[in-house]
Amino acid sequence: MAQANPHPAVSADGCWHNLRLAPQLYVSEVADIPEGTLACIVVQQGRMVWVGPQDAMPAQYQALPRHDGAGRLVTPGLIDCHTHLVYGGERANEFAMRLAGASYEDVARAGGGIVSSVRATREASEDELVALALPRLEQLLAEGVTAIEIKSGYGLALEHERKQLRAARRLGELCAVTVRTTFLGAHALPPEYAGRSQEYTDLVCQVMLPALAAEGLIDAVDVFCERIAFSLAETEQVFEAAKALGLPVKLHAEQLSNMEGAALAARYGALSCDHIEHLSEHGIAEMKKAGTVAVLLPGAFYTLRDTKVPPIEELRAAKVPMAVSTDHNPGTSPCLSLLLMANMACTLFRLTVPEALAGITRHAAQALGLQDEQGLIAVGRPANFVLWPVQQAAELAYWFGSKPDCTVVRQGLIAQQAKA
Repeated sequence: MAQANPHPAVSADGCWHNLRLAPQLYVSEVADIPEGTLACIVVQQGRMVWVGPQDAMPAQYQALPRHDGAGRLVTPGLIDCHTHLVYGGERANEFAMRLAGASYEDVARAGGGIVSSVRATREASEDELVALALPRLEQLLAEGVTAIEIKSGYGLALEHERKQLRAARRLGELCAVTVRTTFLGAHALPPEYAGRSQEYTDLVCQVMLPALAAEGLIDAVDVFCERIAFSLAETEQVFEAAKALGLPVKLHAEQLSNMEGAALAARYGALSCDHIEHLSEHGIAEMKKAGTVAVLLPGAFYTLRDTKVPPIEELRAAKVPMAVSTDHNPGTSPCLSLLLMANMACTLFRLTVPEALAGITRHAAQALGLQDEQGLIAVGRPANFVLWPVQQAAELAYWFGSKPDCTVVRQGLIAQQAKA
């Protein structure tokens, strides 16, 4: 049976003082805190009850236990809003095969590709899936992640999709982290439905989705809408089924071509459209109208050596919120660092530092429907924040591979204490 970190977390209640709050990622009770002014966060019963300059802290909090931030920079907890963290096996061998000259067809003939992940996931028990995913999750948590989305989509049959979603729920309980589960039954055609896409879509909508929703395993519904995956009509069929069950939707959209899937998703009030390298002006306009978040996934862009950059300038001009995520998956983004993705979003996609940091906090929270609970340091919210050993916020996107020694407050508990 998988076990989380054996060291018990302790309450974060008290006054966290000598802090420097990262700009644009907090709401002060007094006024904006001038740069260089030390701040404090007061936590009671696991929630933030006061945020502001420490010399303005009300007298009623003066006697609370103290946590000395030693001048560290503080951000909200990070949010990884698009992952496929639960799966069996890995695909390092096909990575090596491709580098040695094998084509995608060669890999497929050798049993590789998504089919290999489906096979390995189906063969694994729920306990095994939890045990495999736990060290991946722990690496993300060690870097300050306090909320994460986990998709299904490697089971592609009711019992195996259920197993993935149950494993995701258990990971949240094991690690005391907010997990949002997404049903991605319409990820690919399982081998037994080859050439029968409509029949499989019917199964997703009429059998899998209602059953898993009834079991409380689904927080949102996703589809991979692409020429090699599901059509616009099939995507809309899944969205209609989700809507009938009162479930929000999101979409793998415009990654390889412009299907106008983002515009369709926005018309259904989608939380997010993800990848979006080939997003059109029409898609951007519909996303803006719906308040849909654009989720950028530079890890997959990098791994696939893509050259089509998402339309960042157009998204920026339209004021569409942009989130950044790892897209952790065994095939195209085996990434376990959200800070690295922030760096790549800046370097490869030309996001500014404030955009990248909002992308892994505020806008990532919005992409999960958690904008009132996560992604911002503000009164009334659960205590989820990170103390970083850096002088300026830009360092969080500047360094890569550094594994910063940070203190993590997650769900009102000190989940990780900096060593220094």
